[in-house]
Amino acid sequence: MVLKTGGEIELMDEANAIVHRVLDRVEEAIGPGVTTAELDRLAAETIRAAKAVPAFLNYRGYPATLCTSVNDEIVHGIPGDRELVEGDIVGVDCGVLFKGYYGDAARTFPVGRISGAASKLLDVARTSLDLAVEAIQLGGHLSDIGHTVQRYVEEHGFSVVREFVGHGIGTALHEDPQVPNFGPAGRGPKLRPGMVLAIEPMVNMGRPGAKIDPDGWTARTEDGSLSAHFEYSVAITGAGAQVLGRSSQVAA
Repeated sequence: MVLKTGGEIELMDEANAIVHRVLDRVEEAIGPGVTTAELDRLAAETIRAAKAVPAFLNYRGYPATLCTSVNDEIVHGIPGDRELVEGDIVGVDCGVLFKGYYGDAARTFPVGRISGAASKLLDVARTSLDLAVEAIQLGGHLSDIGHTVQRYVEEHGFSVVREFVGHGIGTALHEDPQVPNFGPAGRGPKLRPGMVLAIEPMVNMGRPGAKIDPDGWTARTEDGSLSAHFEYSVAITGAGAQVLGRSSQVAA
């Protein structure tokens, strides 16, 4: 685990501001008939214009700027010529490298009008992330985060993916510690200033199981149910949890 200085957190705030700018632009572009490859090109243009570098492109061989995960795809969907259709949901995960530091965030978007069940899934997944940030208390434990996510998600009749977890982030895209979205509270490292964590609930409408497509990347639900993914990079400071790139501070 690498603790960051205030100056490093400021740089990571800048990196994440670029990520959220990308996600804002992607949200504006999403609609029926748009391909995931078009979203990927838009993201690449936005990142380059900000003088940043796409973090996912060629990372361990990944072939694109974004991960675009549609409907039953949980994470790591590869952009391509698939056209989005009315009623789809699409998870968009973006990372950038800026001035030596990484930013990483994700949101799941509706495509046009979606079903009430899908809308509830998105609301629960998004709220579970907000509650996870609120659960960060100085002197608390890392597992408090995942415990909060799991409890809220399961209370609403959904399930949390086990195969994929959040992570530390900084001068590397993935650093220790891992940040599961499940488990008991009160375990693991104590939460202290200088920690920066990518917290990313992955919530399934059905059962929690995942499987990997033959492309070696795309993870989808085993039972074919819908899945939603939301992520923030969060810095822990002396004042509490700061959602990087969003000018948001949650007091400890």
